[in-house]
Amino acid sequence: MFVVGLTGGIGSGKTAATDFLAQQGITIVDADLASRVVVEPGQPALQHIADHFGEHVLTADGALDRRALREIVFADADALKVLEGITHPAIGEELKRQIAASESTYTVLVSPLLLETSQKALVDRILVIDAPAELQVKRAMERDHVPEEQVAAIIKAQMERTKRLDQADDVVENHGSLQVLHEQLASLHQRYLEMANVL
Repeated sequence: MFVVGLTGGIGSGKTAATDFLAQQGITIVDADLASRVVVEPGQPALQHIADHFGEHVLTADGALDRRALREIVFADADALKVLEGITHPAIGEELKRQIAASESTYTVLVSPLLLETSQKALVDRILVIDAPAELQVKRAMERDHVPEEQVAAIIKAQMERTKRLDQADDVVENHGSLQVLHEQLASLHQRYLEMANVL
């Protein structure tokens, strides 16, 4: 299976890109969705989290209380490392399972942390959706209804744009219209189909 890893900063247009590729019949494996699946009730990772952090990180019906857990890990870097040690391997296994189940010619793994985690090892090629920082801020503020400072803080916490671009095999510039984005992706899609068929 030929796997394209798609990443980009907040507000860069990852969802617009994956929506287009999904319309072409390509399976999209979403790391954000996988990160939710692995902490659902009954999943081993959720039990490990409760065992380590205490039952107060669970809601009354046994689901993960994200806010309670967020308050712990944002205040304590060691706690965040412990949480990542529990969730990252579980997410990795879930991503592998979904990729293996894919029946499209190639598969896209979309992840904001693709280059910061071991998820990078799951892909054959890296596609970065790129946009200028001021545009990222504007889009994220409009989409999430959050203040500028919050978006700026998220951008600061993410990998630097130049470092992300350095690791890209392909870059799509997303600072124009949706049509311009789709044109760039249509051309890459054809290339990926050719590359997948060579394997």
